[in-house]
Amino acid sequence: MFLDWFDHLYLARYIVVCKPMGSFKFSTNYALVGIGFTWIMTMSCAAPPLVGWSRYIPEGMQCSCGPDYYTLNPEYNNESYVIYMFVCHFIFPVTVIFFTYGRLVCTVKAAATQQQDSASTQKAEREVTRMVILMVLGFLVAWTPYATVAAWIFCNRGAAFSAQFMAIPAFFSKTSALYNPVIYVLLTLKHSQKTRTHLVLMVFAEDLC
Repeated sequence: MFLDWFDHLYLARYIVVCKPMGSFKFSTNYALVGIGFTWIMTMSCAAPPLVGWSRYIPEGMQCSCGPDYYTLNPEYNNESYVIYMFVCHFIFPVTVIFFTYGRLVCTVKAAATQQQDSASTQKAEREVTRMVILMVLGFLVAWTPYATVAAWIFCNRGAAFSAQFMAIPAFFSKTSALYNPVIYVLLTLKHSQKTRTHLVLMVFAEDLC
């Protein structure tokens, strides 16, 4: 769920700063649509194994469960589910993250360049860049090991691996539910104290995007 929620947050930041939709204003309805989209994407990821498309099996140290990408079982259509998960719930979120935050950084840097004499603007630009790096790293650290190992096992059927080996990427993916929200909340609280500076950046960014 955090993958889809963070994708929604990245997209929201992109719309606010870069304004690809013009003078778009966020509202309660937009927030509800975002929450609904998050739950729909989450259910499209988690529900299929519960209704027969693939299945959940113990993984790693056998204390948690995950999708069955170990076996090629025609009865459960594991192969198609793994491909679907990799494309729609890993490649797609990563693409959204790099596009939206890449555009965000470029826009803020361009605004800061026009205000080179403003120390507060330059500081805000550095903090936005730092925030982007931490958020992207948090996502990649959480899910890249898991996706990489899953893809390797999926493409190398019968290859030997230990429970300890599988426990490492599973650990990173599970703990992401803890540290990713912490990273986001801490950064958001820090940046909320500089609202005025951010508003100045957004005014300049509006003409640059």
